[in-house]
Amino acid sequence: MAGTVSSVGKSSVSSIGTAIRDRRRGLGLTLQGLASGSGLSVPFLSQVERNLAHPSLLSLEAIARALDVDIDYFVGVPTPGQIVCRADEHDRIELNSPVIYERLSGRHAERKMEALRLIVPPGLEAPMVHREGEGFWYILSGTLEMCVGKKKFELHAGDSAHFDQRHPYSMRNIGDTEVRMIWVGTPAIFKDG
Repeated sequence: MAGTVSSVGKSSVSSIGTAIRDRRRGLGLTLQGLASGSGLSVPFLSQVERNLAHPSLLSLEAIARALDVDIDYFVGVPTPGQIVCRADEHDRIELNSPVIYERLSGRHAERKMEALRLIVPPGLEAPMVHREGEGFWYILSGTLEMCVGKKKFELHAGDSAHFDQRHPYSMRNIGDTEVRMIWVGTPAIFKDG
């Protein structure tokens, strides 16, 4: 591959530029830092990230090295194990909590959202919290009381809530049985890939 100067195909360029920008930002790198690590200019990298320039394979290799990934990170198709999570493969996330958290989302490291199944014991009340991003809650069974800001909602099986989690929120299982629910949120909160 060394010495190859062909450009990456146009159909994949927009996803490549976005992937480069997201990886760079995820590592806390500036464009100048990426330029220093790759030997490419800041203006060129800026154009690549905005899909105004098409990197050659050699440029893409230099960018990949600077971002500590293989070139396949930008042009490879994810493996089925990174895309599909079978019913018997859900990872339990150990948090030292009475709530059971099981990951439903894919296993690729750069995912931007998280999908979890939560099992909340009867009577459990979680403290008021807030975090960046959106949250979507879907109740599978049981009765959950949610407070978002000063608003209180009672959610039953089949109900859902979707809100900006920068607003303080809390939850409480007010029923006699466990609450089973799906939570989907951005950004991803468990980055162990």
